[in-house]
Amino acid sequence: MRTILSISFGVLLCLAFAVSDASAQRRYSINERQQNQRERIAGGIRSGELTARETGRLAREQAQVYRMERRLRASGDEFTRRERLRVQHQLNQSSRHIYRQKHDRQDYPRP
Repeated sequence: MRTILSISFGVLLCLAFAVSDASAQRRYSINERQQNQRERIAGGIRSGELTARETGRLAREQAQVYRMERRLRASGDEFTRRERLRVQHQLNQSSRHIYRQKHDRQDYPRP
């Protein structure tokens, strides 16, 4: 009986640590993600991975996401979960676009 109780307690303890570890994962704020994406674009410019046209397109996309976030935050009493998910979705798409443009083997000619 004691072994069953000790095994059950051990399993519960492991589950508790797993749940607390999963909830402790860092979630990046919208502002941190936007800053990270700006830095990725700047790195692509420095390395020559992004052409001038690609850079302009990505910068416009970043500005569009920023304007959407500001508009949603100003529209009501609070920034709802649905609005946050909408901005996160746009940031996800933007991040994919940055990755694709940086890895498309289309380099800016460097002198």
